[in-house]
Amino acid sequence: MSFPSTTDARPGASARPAPPAGPKPRRRPLFERLGPLPWLAPAVLLILGVVVWPVIEMVTTSLRRIDTTGTDHGPAGLVKYHKLFSDPRLPAVLTWTAVWTVAVVGLTMLISLALAQLFNQNFPGRRVTRWALIAPWAASVLMTAIGFRWMLDQVAGVFNRLLLDLGLIDHPQAWLGDAAHAKPWLVLVAVFVSLPFTTYTLLAGLQTIPAEVYEAARVDGATPWQTYRKVTLPLLRPAFLVGLVINLINVFNSFPVIWGMTQGGPNADTATTTVFMYMLRGYDVAESAAMSVVNFVVVILMVIVFLKVSRWNGEES
Repeated sequence: MSFPSTTDARPGASARPAPPAGPKPRRRPLFERLGPLPWLAPAVLLILGVVVWPVIEMVTTSLRRIDTTGTDHGPAGLVKYHKLFSDPRLPAVLTWTAVWTVAVVGLTMLISLALAQLFNQNFPGRRVTRWALIAPWAASVLMTAIGFRWMLDQVAGVFNRLLLDLGLIDHPQAWLGDAAHAKPWLVLVAVFVSLPFTTYTLLAGLQTIPAEVYEAARVDGATPWQTYRKVTLPLLRPAFLVGLVINLINVFNSFPVIWGMTQGGPNADTATTTVFMYMLRGYDVAESAAMSVVNFVVVILMVIVFLKVSRWNGEES
């Protein structure tokens, strides 16, 4: 007695061998599964160590009672912030910080724009003048500030000696002795040390503009001023924004120029928020930390507002 095949009960069906089992899929190495994370890890760790951790410590310190010896006497809540905003010097410091930032950044961008346009032309000695512009950038900012302070010294300064020899003044002037005379010099020195980076940033932007664009403008009959306004400036916008944002942050947080020339004096009349913060640390570390927190918040808000107004990404919100 015969029985039907168990491989297929359908009539006329032929027996088929089972397909051979394929190789199991290879498990990807851990390094491949992590993707870009191993490459991003050093940058993330650097940001955590250099930015995030100091900010956390800064905020924590501003909420404590810490004396000049560094002894922590417990939490203080918002007492240090109340003390900071009750300081009668703070309004003048904030006002001067705003004036300082606008004046230095505005003059730096205007002069750098002119210098970049000049260095983008062919003229004898262009290479030498480009190298000479690097000098203020290569030197230490603090060294430059101290050098100007010596130059403006009332007794031994070469500037007073020059003016006396030319008969422009009758007696030596204390150019850094009061805020009215010191502030213009501070702005001048800050612009002097900011020009190299900004000029080279704008020069790099100018050199990326194709020559064919200018040729097309000439064919259309555009004047040099129309070409500059309608062609050069719009195409220079990305480089201009980079230079402007970096200058805003650097100038707002600038410390060496003011500290090296006046140390914020007299009576904090020439101190910006950054210098004022350093002055506070001598007798109240927590209040100084509170000023740092305020400074940090102002920088973040300033950059956000600027990027929003300037439409950094070129898209409508």
